[in-house]
Amino acid sequence: MPDPLLSVRDLEAGFRTRAGWVRAVDGVSFDLAAGEAFGVVGESGSGKSALSLALMGLMPGNGSIVGGSLRFAGQELVGMPERQRRALRGRRMALVFQDPMTSLNPYLRVGDQVDEAIRLHLGLDRRAARRRTVGLFAAVGIPEPEVRAARYPHQLSGGQRQRVMIAMALSCDPDLLIADEPTTALDVTVQAQVLALLREQQRARRMGLILITHNLGVVAATCDRAAVMYAGRFVEIAGVRELFAEPRHPYTRGLFAALPRIDDDRSRPLVAIPGQPPRLVGARVGCPFAPRCPHAGDDCRAVDPPLAADASGRLHRCLRNLPPWKEVARG
Repeated sequence: MPDPLLSVRDLEAGFRTRAGWVRAVDGVSFDLAAGEAFGVVGESGSGKSALSLALMGLMPGNGSIVGGSLRFAGQELVGMPERQRRALRGRRMALVFQDPMTSLNPYLRVGDQVDEAIRLHLGLDRRAARRRTVGLFAAVGIPEPEVRAARYPHQLSGGQRQRVMIAMALSCDPDLLIADEPTTALDVTVQAQVLALLREQQRARRMGLILITHNLGVVAATCDRAAVMYAGRFVEIAGVRELFAEPRHPYTRGLFAALPRIDDDRSRPLVAIPGQPPRLVGARVGCPFAPRCPHAGDDCRAVDPPLAADASGRLHRCLRNLPPWKEVARG
């Protein structure tokens, strides 16, 4: 087997706050192969965006990586000097932020912002950089790319701004693209277009793609494998088909049960996971999902299960051997 493009082992990262140390990423481990699309799904506050910032080396001033290993193309990134990380970031590793209106500089034309990254990393002159920018705008489906390149962010629609962010991320042909909620605040038809664009570009360029989302449908449409994240850690990892056919962890099952279906009895109320996600400050005892889990017992409140393979080889964190999902769903 070839070496993975990205190998993450026991990654720990968080933020210093007045309340204490917040463990936003707590012992996350996974591998990503070149050309693979990997989804990270979970509700708000589960640590997904913190994971993307840690992978890119963009933790804010009160945040830091405090443990674990992060290897990209054979290079250890944890502890790497910022100058070396900056040379990788944008050139070989790229990030699409979830809100292009706040990620793009409102005082600069969008073409100039993409030109800047191209000139910095590829060393092209101004004219060559603009030709490349216009070509990228055309490739990601922005109409009249030369005209749009001269516009300011507020003069573009939400979908066009997100396409500009994708073009910027693709501008230097990265090996790894991380997309953090790339369809936030877009209407359904534009969401579908942006996701199709990401998948098309990922396959054409043989990039590794990490897609961070709270939407299981986005994962189903875009990813090869997926991890379900809760309280800063992965609670289940599986191929997308296997995950949708047979979710193993109680939290994953709760997410699936909460999805409305067109063939559901409309007189039945929507299902919701009770309670709230745990605070990520202070000592942790037992399974963090135990207070919200219908299967939890005293052992769950005392033992924090590891991410381990069951008899079928599926990775998940749970002390319980739950019945098959199809039987539960029918019930």
